[in-house]
Parts: sequence; structure tokens; C-alpha cells
Amino acid sequence: MNIEHQLAQAKKVCDKRGARFTALREQVFTLLAKHSSAVGAYDLLSELQAIDPSAKPATIYRALDFLNQQGFVHKIESINAFVMCDHFSECNHPVQLLICDECGNVEEIQSENLDLAIRSMADASGFKIKHQVVEAHGSCSACHQTDI
Repeated sequence: MNIEHQLAQAKKVCDKRGARFTALREQVFTLLAKHSSAVGAYDLLSELQAIDPSAKPATIYRALDFLNQQGFVHKIESINAFVMCDHFSECNHPVQLLICDECGNVEEIQSENLDLAIRSMADASGFKIKHQVVEAHGSCSACHQTDI
């Protein structure tokens, strides 16, 4: 999906929800969408400062928090980075990420079986899941092929 289409879709989602998609949030969204792999907040801040020299860490974190709350991006806790959601119109979906430790590629997958298994175990424990992100680390097919 190209960035302009993603941006238009994000604006529609925000309009529908009554959320303010400010110019700054749009800039951060666009910067992140240009990356094919996960990117850290400070790397995004450096890119944003090329556009807006007054941008501070709090600026980028507030924008990323908004984008995450809207379901447009996922925060990868284990590497403290962010990646665009592949299908952000479904913002409450369970997230499963395959993270390549060699090249940094992140692939979002959806397994209803895994989600069902986790929810079943949580229900059995009386636990209510509000948000779910499963992160799996390893090597992607491209990096794995070079190991052979």
C-alpha cells in the first residue's frame, strides 16, 4: 500500500472516530510509513527535526502514542521501536510480529488459532485481555537463506 493511500485511510479513520489527525501527527505517520522495518523514536525525531527543528522527544512520543492508540502503528516493546500496522482499520486486532534479529525486518501476521489459545488460557485464569502483542524473534527467510 502506498503512503498516500495509507494517509488517506488514516484520515478517514480519524474523521470517523472524531480523533484529531493534526499536521504533526500526519508528519510522524508519513515518516514512519517510509520505513520498511521498525524504527526507533529518536530516529524518527531526527527525521522530524529536519522538517521542524523545534521538535523535542516529547513531541515524537505524543505523536507515536496517538498513532498507537488509533491502531496505525505497533510498538515493539522488546526493541523499543515502532512499525506501521498492516491493516490498521481493525485497530483492536491481536498483534503477532515476527522480528528478524539480523536485518531488522518485522512481519505482522495474524493467527486466529494463537489468539484463541491465548484467550482460552487467560479465561481459564480469570484474566481479561485488553491488548495483545506477541513478539517472536529469529531470522527472516532472506537472512535464513544466507546462513545455509
